[in-house]
Parts: sequence; structure tokens; C-alpha cells
Amino acid sequence: MMANSTDISATYSRDAAFDLSGKEARSFILIALAVAFGLWHVATNVYLTEPGRWQNAIHFAGFAFLASLIHSPFGSRANTRAAWVFDLAYGTVVAACALWVAGAENALYERSLSVTGQAWQLNAIDWTAGFILIFSCMDLSRRVAGWVIPILCVLALSYILFLGSYLPGVFRAASLPLNDVMFRTLYNDEGVFGILASISSVNITLFMIFGGFLVVSGASDFVIELSKVVAGRIKGGAAFVAVLSSALTGTISGSAIANTASTGVITIPLIKANGFRPQFAAGVEAAASTGGQLMPPIMGAGAFVMASYTGIPYSMIVAVSVVPAMLYFMSVAFIVRIEAVKYDAGAEIDMTVDRGKLLSGALVFVIPLAVMIWMLMSGVTPAYAACWAIVALIGTSWATTVLAAILPNGMLKPVHMGPVKIADALSSGIRSSIMTAILLVTIGIMNNAIVTSGVGNSFSLMIAQWSQGSMVLAIVLIGLVSLVLGMGLPVTAAYIILAILTAPALAGIMSDTLIVDQLVAGIADPGKSALFFLVDHPNVARIAEGMTRAEAWDLVAAIPFEVAVSIRPVLVDPALATTFLLTAHLIIFWLSQDSNVTPPVCLAAFTAAGIAGSRPMATGFESWKIAKGLYIVPLMFAYTPLISGEFMDVIQIGFFGLFGIYATNVLIQRYSEGPLGIIEYFAIVAGAALAFWPLNLLANCAGAVLVVFVLYRTRGKAARSPAANSHMEA
Repeated sequence: MMANSTDISATYSRDAAFDLSGKEARSFILIALAVAFGLWHVATNVYLTEPGRWQNAIHFAGFAFLASLIHSPFGSRANTRAAWVFDLAYGTVVAACALWVAGAENALYERSLSVTGQAWQLNAIDWTAGFILIFSCMDLSRRVAGWVIPILCVLALSYILFLGSYLPGVFRAASLPLNDVMFRTLYNDEGVFGILASISSVNITLFMIFGGFLVVSGASDFVIELSKVVAGRIKGGAAFVAVLSSALTGTISGSAIANTASTGVITIPLIKANGFRPQFAAGVEAAASTGGQLMPPIMGAGAFVMASYTGIPYSMIVAVSVVPAMLYFMSVAFIVRIEAVKYDAGAEIDMTVDRGKLLSGALVFVIPLAVMIWMLMSGVTPAYAACWAIVALIGTSWATTVLAAILPNGMLKPVHMGPVKIADALSSGIRSSIMTAILLVTIGIMNNAIVTSGVGNSFSLMIAQWSQGSMVLAIVLIGLVSLVLGMGLPVTAAYIILAILTAPALAGIMSDTLIVDQLVAGIADPGKSALFFLVDHPNVARIAEGMTRAEAWDLVAAIPFEVAVSIRPVLVDPALATTFLLTAHLIIFWLSQDSNVTPPVCLAAFTAAGIAGSRPMATGFESWKIAKGLYIVPLMFAYTPLISGEFMDVIQIGFFGLFGIYATNVLIQRYSEGPLGIIEYFAIVAGAALAFWPLNLLANCAGAVLVVFVLYRTRGKAARSPAANSHMEA
């Protein structure tokens, strides 16, 4: 969102004289508004005390106004006087309606209480403001992200207004009166100015602004230079630079596409010059940039959405995500190594490190990030930590000016964040936030309809029934839905919708596994066993004495969804239930990233293909193959204590998981350090299975030995092969 959006200030030359008309006037106004709006976001989260509804309304009003001007419906004619007047008027009306809705809440309650027997007394202005607000949410969402969200909103509103009463089975729902739907959409905590809007106004926008400061200060240069230091001397080092730089840039950018565009313009030409195929160069960058959204501490805003939606502490989400993120990036690095050996890529190219950029960038990257992480771990809110990280960055940049004067010439390049650069950073961060802010407010329309109608429970029930208690099948179903949603939605929006619809089902399946264990052993506690007498099933009579695992699953499958919701909290420890909820959300979050790299619509891969000059669809399949960690790691979430285990258990799973991931890459590429023979195929399959075996040290060690055996055996075969030697000489 940051790097792939043209900076507002890029269209305005600060040295040019201009009159306030046409394109220059629009650019000047946008810069001024973006800077002011960025300062307000800092102030409202640190000093001001607006009520949540007001804060969210102002947040949307500002972004709606900016979106109206930046994403004009007039396209190339946007700078004409008529278009300019229309966009200004449209943005002003939408902003005014948002503020009216927030300001009219108390009066609406008073009117509704004074009229007995009639719900929600909306007056003519309330109706007008509400309709304009809902329409503008869908319209602006269409402008920034296409037609999918508006269509889903129309379906959601239709569902609770009239459509639900015509549907069969579990999806049948009672129709609500129009004034009730309007009130719930505008004022419920699940509505437009509710929980999801708060995620954007309180957390995401501030971290986007922080990302803007990192980019403007030159921290992104540090990422590239550090990657050169680490990987510049490794065979195929340019591709490793892409992996490392995208991992680190993930702490700055909130979008895989933006990550691809920002680092890809540097790394993709380097990878190609290093001897790799163009589509592989593009695929590596797309896969690595997608992983940037999984990289703590920011995780492409996903951590904040998850923390706000689940109530699980942000620090816990970040802490458990470190090892999985490392596994993902190592999976990409492994395939880079295999590709480099298989095609003898990795020719010597200039990987000279600019030490001045490295040192100055390190200061403005590491110190503010360390301040932010320290404050987050100490228990302050993410918004407060982001604000102080921005202050730390500005202070550090000023310190580099002093240090540059003291240190030998050229050792450190000063990074002085003066008023102009601060304005650039604020405007860049605000511009990057427009799409997310508009979408999260608009998704509130769907969220309210889902919660009000209970269709989320119905969808969860459907997933549970179709999967028949199978975690793998449930994950496959969620992955398919994620891929379809991701064709038209940004990953954050796709994750939110998937989490609303499927997280309860996935967490429920995990809880049911524990309940089955209890049923097999027999439940002697009368209070607990009595809960099952709400279920019409013959095995209920055998609860106290125990039953086979198949019989227990048969009983659990027969529990109605509304009864299961009551039984699980009693039979499953609350701490475990929280772990299952976190695991479910992490699985969904990881799967929601696959649309970046999975054909037929894989925007990160297509962006990389444009830079590499490779065929888009071929690049998409290449990136999908490289990013297979998106599917392996969620399965590890589900079947190992990678999230819930003790520290040493997590280390064991992660360490031996690397051998399993390498083995998986070898099987897909049909190559290790050399081509595979029959013996190597059997050894690598067995090695992968044993390496993934959770917390079985003997099996894990045997798997690692088999993988290492294949590695050295194929290396020896390649060294002895005349064809391989002649290929390498060529």
C-alpha cells in the first residue's frame, strides 16, 4: 500500500510557482490535508479524548474526503474544473454525513425512548445521512479495491432486509425492518463505526505513518545494504538479498504488492543478473514479499486486526509468530539454493555495500523499531508505542547529523528529518492508509449483517459438517474460500471476512478433539455429563463408561451448533480455548495470504512479472510453488504445539521442521544438490515424514539424518556426473 502508491508529494514540485487551479491546486490541497490528518491521528491516540464513535467518524470523514479527490471517478479528466468541483463537493457531503451520524446518536436515543412501542425514531436528516454514508462506503470501496466488497455489502443488506426469509435450511433468517437495519448498521459495535473502524483509526493508520517515516528516512536503504552484507557472498546471493530485504521490509510495508514494488525494482534485476530465470526472479520476490506480511512485529497490520477482534494480547500474537515466520522465509531460501545449484546460477556480480547508507539507515531503522517493540512488550497500547517510535525516529535522524560531523568523512550519511521530510512521511503514511481505512469501515456493513442474522454460525456449522471433524479438510475448505475471496479483495479484508465466518468452526474442531478424548476415557462428573443429555444420540447413555474413538466422534458430530457452543466452555480449559482461537486465526491469516501468489489472480506475482519482464501467469505458478510455506506452516499450527508449546518444544518443532520443509522443496523440484535417484526419493519422503513428527526426538533425528544423507549423496552424484560438470562449465 505504501510503495506502490504514488506519493502525494510526488506530483507537486516544492520549488515551482503555481496558481491554485487544476492539478497543482489538487496536489497542494492533498498534501496539506494529508499532513494535518496525519498529525490528528497522532494527537487523537495520545492526547485527545474523543469518544470512540466520534474518533471513527472523523477518521472515515477525512479518508473519504481524500479518497474522493485521489480516486476520482473522472480518471484522466479529474483535473478539469467541473471534476474538481464535483469531487470536492462529494467528499465534503460524505464527510459531513459521517460526522452527522456520530453527532446524532444521543438525540436518536432520546427520541426513541420518548415514543412507546416504536423502534429507532430516525428523522429525515438521519435517513439522508445514513443512506449517503452507506452508499459512499460502497462507492469508495469500489474505487479503491474493485466491485467485490460493494456486491457483498448489497447481498449482506438484502439478506437481513428480505432475502434471508426466502433461503432454505440453516441460512434462513427473519427479515428486519428498514429502520432497525439502518440503526444497527450505523451504531452497532459491529457496524460501520464500530470495532473494525477502531482497528483502523487506533492502530493501522499510525503504523502506516510510522512506515512512511521509515521509508522517507532511508531505512529501506539499510534493508537492502544489510541484505547484501548477509547474502552477498553466497551462491545465488542476489536472490537471498530479495528474501532478506522482503522479510525486513515487511516491518515497514502493509502490503505484499507494495513490498514487491518497493524492493523488487532493486532485487529482481539483481537476481536476473545473478543468472536466475526471469520468472524465478519475479517469483522469489513475490513469495518473499508475501512473507513480509507474516513478519513480526507489524505483520502487515494483521496482528492488530487479530488482537482487536479476538481480545488476545498483541504481544502474544507477535511472540508466537516469530518461529513460523522464520520457517516461511527459510522455505523460500531453500528453494533459492536448490534453484541456484540446479541451474548453476549465482554468477559474480557487484554487491558493493554502501557503508554510509548501512550505518545511517541502521540507526533510523533499529532504534525506533526497538523502542516500539520494547514499549509493546511492556504493555502500552500499539498506538502509543507507534507514536513514540515516530518520535524516536525523528530524534535519531537529528542525531545522525551530529554524528556525521564528528565521524570521518563518508562514514555516515546524515538523515535529517526536517519539516519537509516529516510532511512527506505523514502524507505518504496517510496515502498508504486510504484503502485499508475505507475497506474496514465498509466491511462493518457486512459484519453487522453477519452478526445480526447469525449467518456466521450457519457458515461455521456448514464447514464443520462438510469437514466431518477433519482438520485437514477444514483447512482445505477455508483455503479454497480464501483463494476465491482473495481474487477480489486485499488480504486484510479477506482475512477479516474469513475470520468472521470460519474461525469459530476451526477452533471448534480443535476443541472437539479434546472432548472426544474425554468421551473415550469416560466422563464421571455428573455436571459435565448432564450437558450431553441435550443431544439426541444413543451413545449419550455410555458417557460415564467410555466409548471407542469412532463412537465418540459420532456423538460429537451429532451435537447441534448452538448446544456445542454451551458444552465446549465447560469441557475445555479456557486457556486452551484461547490457544485454539489464536491457532484458528493464525491458520486463516496465513491462508488469506495465498491470493498474492496463487493463480489465476495473484497481484504480487503479476507486479513482480512486470518488473522482471516475465510472463505473468508463468510467474504466478512459480511464486505459488516457491510460497508453499503458506500451506505447510498452517498444517504445523494445526497438528503440532508450534503455537501452544513450551519454549523448547517450539524450538524442537521449528528446528526439525526445517529439515521437513527442505525435503518438501526437494521433492517439488526433484533436485537437491544434484538429481534424485530411486533411493534418494524413498529417503527424502521418509525423512520429511519423520522430521515433521511432532515432539518425537528419535523420529526427528532419524528424519534429519535421512535428509542430510540425500543432500550429501546427491552432491556426490552431481560432482561425478560429466553432464553436470559440462553444464557448470558452460
